[in-house]
Amino acid sequence: MMRLAFIVPAPIDMVSGGYAYDRRIIAGLRDAGHDVRVIELAGRHPLPDEAAVASAAAAFDALESGTLPVIDGLALPAFDGCVDVMATRRIVGLIHHPASLETGLLESDAARLRGIEQRLFPRLSRIVVTSEPTAEKLAAEFGADRAHLAVVVPGTDDAPRAAGSGGPGCEILSVATLTPRKGHDVLMRALARLFDLDWRLTIAGGARDPVHAHSLRALADELKIAQRVTFAGELQGEALEGLWQRADLFALATHYEGYGMSVAEALKRGLSVVVTSGGAAGALVTPQAGVVCNPGDVVTISKSLRRMIFDVPLRRECAEAAWRIGQTLPGWEAEARAFADALA
Repeated sequence: MMRLAFIVPAPIDMVSGGYAYDRRIIAGLRDAGHDVRVIELAGRHPLPDEAAVASAAAAFDALESGTLPVIDGLALPAFDGCVDVMATRRIVGLIHHPASLETGLLESDAARLRGIEQRLFPRLSRIVVTSEPTAEKLAAEFGADRAHLAVVVPGTDDAPRAAGSGGPGCEILSVATLTPRKGHDVLMRALARLFDLDWRLTIAGGARDPVHAHSLRALADELKIAQRVTFAGELQGEALEGLWQRADLFALATHYEGYGMSVAEALKRGLSVVVTSGGAAGALVTPQAGVVCNPGDVVTISKSLRRMIFDVPLRRECAEAAWRIGQTLPGWEAEARAFADALA
């Protein structure tokens, strides 16, 4: 039995992918009999302010002997002032993707975060990442020791196969927070070129960046597609499952993903997909299950969407392949065991 302290930015009950991963792994570890405590840091993250730095130092001071700290990657920059302490004890980093790769950061902020991550990653005794591409990037660009890296992918819950909208037209679903990295603006620009096709887009995701969320709604108006685009907000449970079940196609034009949990959810439900290759977003998608485009390539994404929307038999063939892939994806119980094994 291990004693662990997961250190995360507050609040951990947010719905976004990284927090969902943390919550599900923590629940799985507890179910397996491990003693897991959650420490929520105050302040701003990942660009730490004074409150974040003070909260990080206090978290270290409060750790009981024999407790292994697991620091979420968004919280890690707040520990930049604790380098000396980190060198004297065993510390685990949980990195969904480097914070410095977040789209929309000022160049100076990205450089600051990259410097912090390059200082701290090599000092961690263990780093758990959510995909092999993320492990490769940390080793190649951030100085992490490949021998200290462990890949534990997110689990995927069992889910019924999507029934689809039944037509007419194509119901497209994108599940991702309204932040620049998710590329919703790229997706809308790609769809706006398909004015001759019958499609509707629903974006399910919380407005983590209210300014960006407002700009997306303004862009829909500017592109004259506002009547075809629904911003459903942050949904869970039956409300979100209802959208999955009515969808005919899943689309995500993300610039970077540490894994791509919503892509896995789409495959689990047998949805054909049009996604981008940012980070690990397209790693699960075979040519038989959908199309993987380069991030930011509006023209290619648009052409791929046109083919999927117009060619219904092709979409059904891709859905069959997606369903087969989805049934091979691991569950959360297995991944919680893998996480525990990575720390042993």
